[in-house]
Amino acid sequence: MRKTYKYICACCVALSTASCDDFLDILPMNDVVLENFWTEKDDVTSVLNSCYESMEQADCLTRMALWGEIRSDNVIQGTVSSSGDGYSVSQILKENILPTNSFCDWTALYRTINRCNTVCHYAPEVQATDPNYTEADMRANVAEATALRSLCYFYLIRTFRDVPFTREPSIDDTQNYILPATPFNEVLDNIIADLEEVKDNAVRRYYTDENVLAYTNSSRITRYSIYAILADLYLWKGDWDKCVAYCDLVLQYKKDQYEERRQREGNIIDMQLFNGYPLLLERKTGSSLSGSAYTSIFGEGNSFESIFELYFMENQQTQNTFVSTYYGSNQNNSVIGLLSAPDFLYKDVIAGNNNVFKKTDCRAHEDMQLTSARYAITKYVRQRVEFNTTNLASEGDLRLNASRRSSNYANWIVYRMTDLMLMKAEAEIERDGAGDMRDAFNLINAVNKRANNVLTTATADTLKFEDYGTSKLAMQELVMAERQRELLFEGKRWFDLVRLARRDGNNKRLISLATQKYVDNLNAIKIKLADPDIIYFPYSRSELKVNPYLVQNSAYSTGDDSNFDKN
Repeated sequence: MRKTYKYICACCVALSTASCDDFLDILPMNDVVLENFWTEKDDVTSVLNSCYESMEQADCLTRMALWGEIRSDNVIQGTVSSSGDGYSVSQILKENILPTNSFCDWTALYRTINRCNTVCHYAPEVQATDPNYTEADMRANVAEATALRSLCYFYLIRTFRDVPFTREPSIDDTQNYILPATPFNEVLDNIIADLEEVKDNAVRRYYTDENVLAYTNSSRITRYSIYAILADLYLWKGDWDKCVAYCDLVLQYKKDQYEERRQREGNIIDMQLFNGYPLLLERKTGSSLSGSAYTSIFGEGNSFESIFELYFMENQQTQNTFVSTYYGSNQNNSVIGLLSAPDFLYKDVIAGNNNVFKKTDCRAHEDMQLTSARYAITKYVRQRVEFNTTNLASEGDLRLNASRRSSNYANWIVYRMTDLMLMKAEAEIERDGAGDMRDAFNLINAVNKRANNVLTTATADTLKFEDYGTSKLAMQELVMAERQRELLFEGKRWFDLVRLARRDGNNKRLISLATQKYVDNLNAIKIKLADPDIIYFPYSRSELKVNPYLVQNSAYSTGDDSNFDKN
């Protein structure tokens, strides 16, 4: 791990300090960090900002998104490319993952982790010397850094299972950062404990909702985004009660936020309560066209429903190139990215013969588009979309009107309200005896009703409790299906399948779902995925070379990687 951590403090300074070239030329880098940099509040703020910037870098965000999506049934090969990471993508899609694959490299995540560790280490020292840096400010900053660090570790364990874990920053070359892998459950318990310790120190809200800077409330870590992370962590741990409790804290906050807006504005035309939960309308009151919720959530970003998303400011150096590279071109409808959607997700939706989406489900028409005999992914690619879902008999009846982004500044959503609603539903289903199947169904149905423009209680529900509520298995399948529809292409689906396999104790249901997309080599891929260890990525060969403590995942310990010469 030395290559991961080396020079990271220097990078933090370089990214966060203007016009300091001469100063850096005079003093050794370690002296700059230890003696001259960490002296005041602004120093902490600068490096904390660089933690967010590090997570937004292309190599980090691409891994966060691809690790949670590419092996799932949501995506297949799009444009074939042997340049850049194109070859690595094609090999993962074939379930031919070797330790030399570029996406086995975790450096970008550990770079962010080390910046966060640096903030947590130095912030208390700065607070002790700078009278303008209050203890409350320091604790809030540490909570932010702890949350970002925990998110990175969460991505790592869901992808690799056991990973090196440390809370210590790399300060100089005398420290040893060659660490053994910590087991999945131990890392999970540690990041839960870290967040439990700092959650009450985080800022609840940076600005009131009507302030022009209110986007900060979802583009920086708040107390409610920490609650969302904790809900997810407890879902993976199997602590259903705590998952439900943290989901409730976030959802109640959103209900209160909605009530504040209702009191402030009176008539609200773009939102409505669905089974008691405030959600943005796909079809605004008084309009005949759908797409409003998509435009607000994914086109504009930092919507009412957002809990935490990575914010890309227009015309800044850091851009979200993941969307244009992997999903679709900014301006050319005929150019798709390295990934596309399999036929079963969208084929025959308008004819009413699709097994995933109803013809009235706005998400199908927003997230995909038939292009050159393939279904291009359009989620995040489109900035605005309008269409008609009534009386659909042919493609022309949709009357689709959409505009694509002209630049690479789409935000990337990590948590949003409907994700939390479906987390709570999943936990309720798993709470044998104590769970509430009716409440779980109401949560799932609320998400589904919004997507299908079921706007009044007088209108028949899109889902019926009687079809699911008496069977735990049927409810499990329902919440998984709704998560797929709602969170399509958001880097969630493969992680959902891994969580399911861990809970089942086998890969049978994961295999059944993940292999829906395959036409060729289906049986061979099913046999390969039956290995319980193969649902995680292998450690990269380069990491094995420098870290003698790492032991390769047994599903990949063949050939050169079974007895690696680490000397």
